[in-house]
Amino acid sequence: MSMENSRKIKLLKLWEILQQETDDEHHLTTNELIARLNSEGIEVDRKILYSDIKLLNEWGYDVDCAKGRSNGYYTGKRSFSVPEIRILMDAVQAAGFISEENTEDLVERIAALAGSKQAEVLKKNIVKFSTVKTQNKKTFYWINEIVSAIESQKQIEFLYFNYDIKREKVYRKDKTNPQENKRYVVNPVETVFDNDQYYLICYDDKHKELTNYRIDRMDKVRVLDTDINKYDKIEKIDMAKHKRQLFGMFGGEVKRVNFLADKSLIDVIFDKFGSGVEISQCKDGLLSCTVEVQASPMFIAWLCSFDTRIKVQSPPTVIKRVKEHLEKTLEQYN
Repeated sequence: MSMENSRKIKLLKLWEILQQETDDEHHLTTNELIARLNSEGIEVDRKILYSDIKLLNEWGYDVDCAKGRSNGYYTGKRSFSVPEIRILMDAVQAAGFISEENTEDLVERIAALAGSKQAEVLKKNIVKFSTVKTQNKKTFYWINEIVSAIESQKQIEFLYFNYDIKREKVYRKDKTNPQENKRYVVNPVETVFDNDQYYLICYDDKHKELTNYRIDRMDKVRVLDTDINKYDKIEKIDMAKHKRQLFGMFGGEVKRVNFLADKSLIDVIFDKFGSGVEISQCKDGLLSCTVEVQASPMFIAWLCSFDTRIKVQSPPTVIKRVKEHLEKTLEQYN
């Protein structure tokens, strides 16, 4: 490397070495730093190295010095702390919409944010989750296309599939031409992460309503040149509220549901509904809970999963659906 280029890249390489190879517990001496820079083709002496470290500190790149027989230099300043990096690694491993291959790559790169020494420790202590991972390795590409379409206010086109018993893709067919795969054209609104999966919330011109699709079940996603159709209905929707109401990402009419619950379920209820639930204590020790939620089949099944510890009080339509759900379940065992 020429002397001029060496001077241009020196500070950048010095900071990179400190970021990757040092932390509060792992330091590099003056001689070690000089040797590391030399291995990169950058010649530097002690006097210049000291002035370079001083310059980095003056510009906000914190380099600390552990005084001793051989001074040890290190930086503890990083974009994320080790606990934060651990959380990010665990979140990636637990996310079902990220394939096994993409998970390994992401975990590796996230761990590197902690520096090489801490990265080794983090990777050694990885706990494998039992999450069933998608086989769709293109999910990240589709998310990129969808986000691009939302930003540019363009429609998107895609295919949608389910899996058969051999775990092979079965594309949904066009009803007017059963030999052809159906090509969905929608107005993308937002993406949302829920229950370990990633979804697209979009508006369907044909059905005149908001619809949800799992992004890992989408294929051949393409941004169209066509501008999205803007509807007053979409603009009036409180999207944050809509996301909360998407219980399990299954459709259903929004209902204000009141139910009595055993007090032992207080944590379960808060975990599911957060601050969106109204709770009051009843005289008999039960909790009276009121939520606005899409009364989907998943919600009905959730209510029934707690046997006698939850009882719906209103509205009558939801009470009726709970009874029908229980009757159908019992019927198949008779």
